[in-house]
Amino acid sequence: MKRFLFVALLLVPGLRLTAQAPPAPLTLEQVIAQALAQSSVARQAQTNRETSYWQWRTYRANYRPQLALQGAIPDFSRQIAPVVQPDGTTAFRAVRFNNSNLAATLTQNIGFTGGQIMIASEMQRFDNFNTSQRSYSNRPIGIGLTQPLGAYNSLRWARQIEPLRYQESQRQYVEERENIAQRITELYFDVLLQQVNASVARQNVQANEDLFRIGQERYKLGRLSQSDLLLLELNLLNSRRALGQALLEAQSAAIDLQSYTGLSAEALQLAIPTAAPRFPVPTDQALAQARQNRRESLVFRRRLLQAESEVARAKGTTGFQASLVANLGYMNQAETFWSSYNNPQDQQQVRLAFSVPILDWGRQKSIVKTAELNRQQVQQTVAQEQQTFEQSVLTQAAQLSSLNEQLDLAARADTLAQRRYDIARATYQVGRISLTDLNIALNEKDQAKRSYIAALRASWVAHYRLRALTLYDFERQEPLVAKQ
Repeated sequence: MKRFLFVALLLVPGLRLTAQAPPAPLTLEQVIAQALAQSSVARQAQTNRETSYWQWRTYRANYRPQLALQGAIPDFSRQIAPVVQPDGTTAFRAVRFNNSNLAATLTQNIGFTGGQIMIASEMQRFDNFNTSQRSYSNRPIGIGLTQPLGAYNSLRWARQIEPLRYQESQRQYVEERENIAQRITELYFDVLLQQVNASVARQNVQANEDLFRIGQERYKLGRLSQSDLLLLELNLLNSRRALGQALLEAQSAAIDLQSYTGLSAEALQLAIPTAAPRFPVPTDQALAQARQNRRESLVFRRRLLQAESEVARAKGTTGFQASLVANLGYMNQAETFWSSYNNPQDQQQVRLAFSVPILDWGRQKSIVKTAELNRQQVQQTVAQEQQTFEQSVLTQAAQLSSLNEQLDLAARADTLAQRRYDIARATYQVGRISLTDLNIALNEKDQAKRSYIAALRASWVAHYRLRALTLYDFERQEPLVAKQ
């Protein structure tokens, strides 16, 4: 029977006698690097960056020549249609014809004026199948200009706004990666805190088991009261319950980190990091770098320009409006294709269309006034947001040294509390202190360990928060935008 149990134990994968080395715990830097490389949030940031790039390409293409080929081949029609007769009357006749055309156009937008220049070449062929007649209409070359007068020039405003929008997207990509690093740091320490709680609870269970065993022996010898023995057993039960709760909370925190980073469950053995890098961060330098590197400065400028653009749109789409159209070229018609190129005739066209409202009951004034008030509101909002942003940078930079001091104090308190508990435990075993004093030392040890992890978390989160607010690496003294 014992031989059968031994063989069965060997067949159970989780109970093999051959020891396997546990995987090395992951550091904070490793988790951040892996998450930035494979997590869904990092891929979303990359996708947003690529989307902004192609939007930028679309904007730039609007200012470059556009070559297009247009046509309708064939355009056949067979129907009964009204036909004007030689005597001036109209009669319905069955007609069959084909009216095909082909044109090549080259257009160029004029960003400064908002107009457009066009060069075109067009050929048209008409076939009348009722009379077996064929004719060609040819325009070898034509040059045209379309120029709005006093209208809203979207091209000119886009030239000022779109470059800012593209620069925003590049800085936003770096900012999102730093925000991802900050969020991972928070989740990392959430898991680490629960793992530390589980480790502390496991140590407490072992210590309480030893103390309960010693208490039972002392109780048998009459050197311990039954009340203290029951308290020792209660402490053991509480420590086991705390261990179970800590394991559940560690599992829940690990799931949150896994879903955000994409790491596997087997890899979530985390190492307690050392203190975050320490370096002097003058508040004026942090503010200067934030103004230079963050996208907020570009966002504020773009929003103000957009508000000005809306005022210009309100003025350009109401009131006096005019459009100048001018065309110059050659054209001819003939019964054969090549003959249509002989002796082309001049073609000119000049057209000035305008619209002037005479009575609109204050509509134009209301639209313009609304746009101006919206511009004023945007100016006030931008000024407030800029002040809030700069204040957050100054506050974060000023808090860094204080957080480092708090971390040093928490580390010292953790060391002292651990030493005090070790001494109290040894002293209790020889019967020189009460169980109440031992429990106090135990609680202080656990609380000091949690406080140290919390202070370590605050230090690392502040480190990445400052990087995200300034987009500047104070450790290497270089902007993060240049690294991408």
